[in-house]
Amino acid sequence: MTSPLAPDDHIGDREAFSAFLARLRADHAINSQQWENATLDRFLEALEAWVAASPGWHRNFGHDLPPEGDWTFFARALAAARIYE
Repeated sequence: MTSPLAPDDHIGDREAFSAFLARLRADHAINSQQWENATLDRFLEALEAWVAASPGWHRNFGHDLPPEGDWTFFARALAAARIYE
């Protein structure tokens, strides 16, 4: 399964974030059976867990964790919630 957001993708503005959300929604419509967290409850639980553990994700991919967050950070969090355990 491919992700609507690759580890090195960058979301730099509101329009790019909106386009990412459209890709995420389309991916759910087509591939929801492949999502680990396809229900809203499980998705939000995974989102919470991924955000808490995100310093490790950023380290693993050679990125600095943005101190205040940014559009890319939030998009990564949403994409990760599809499969994060």
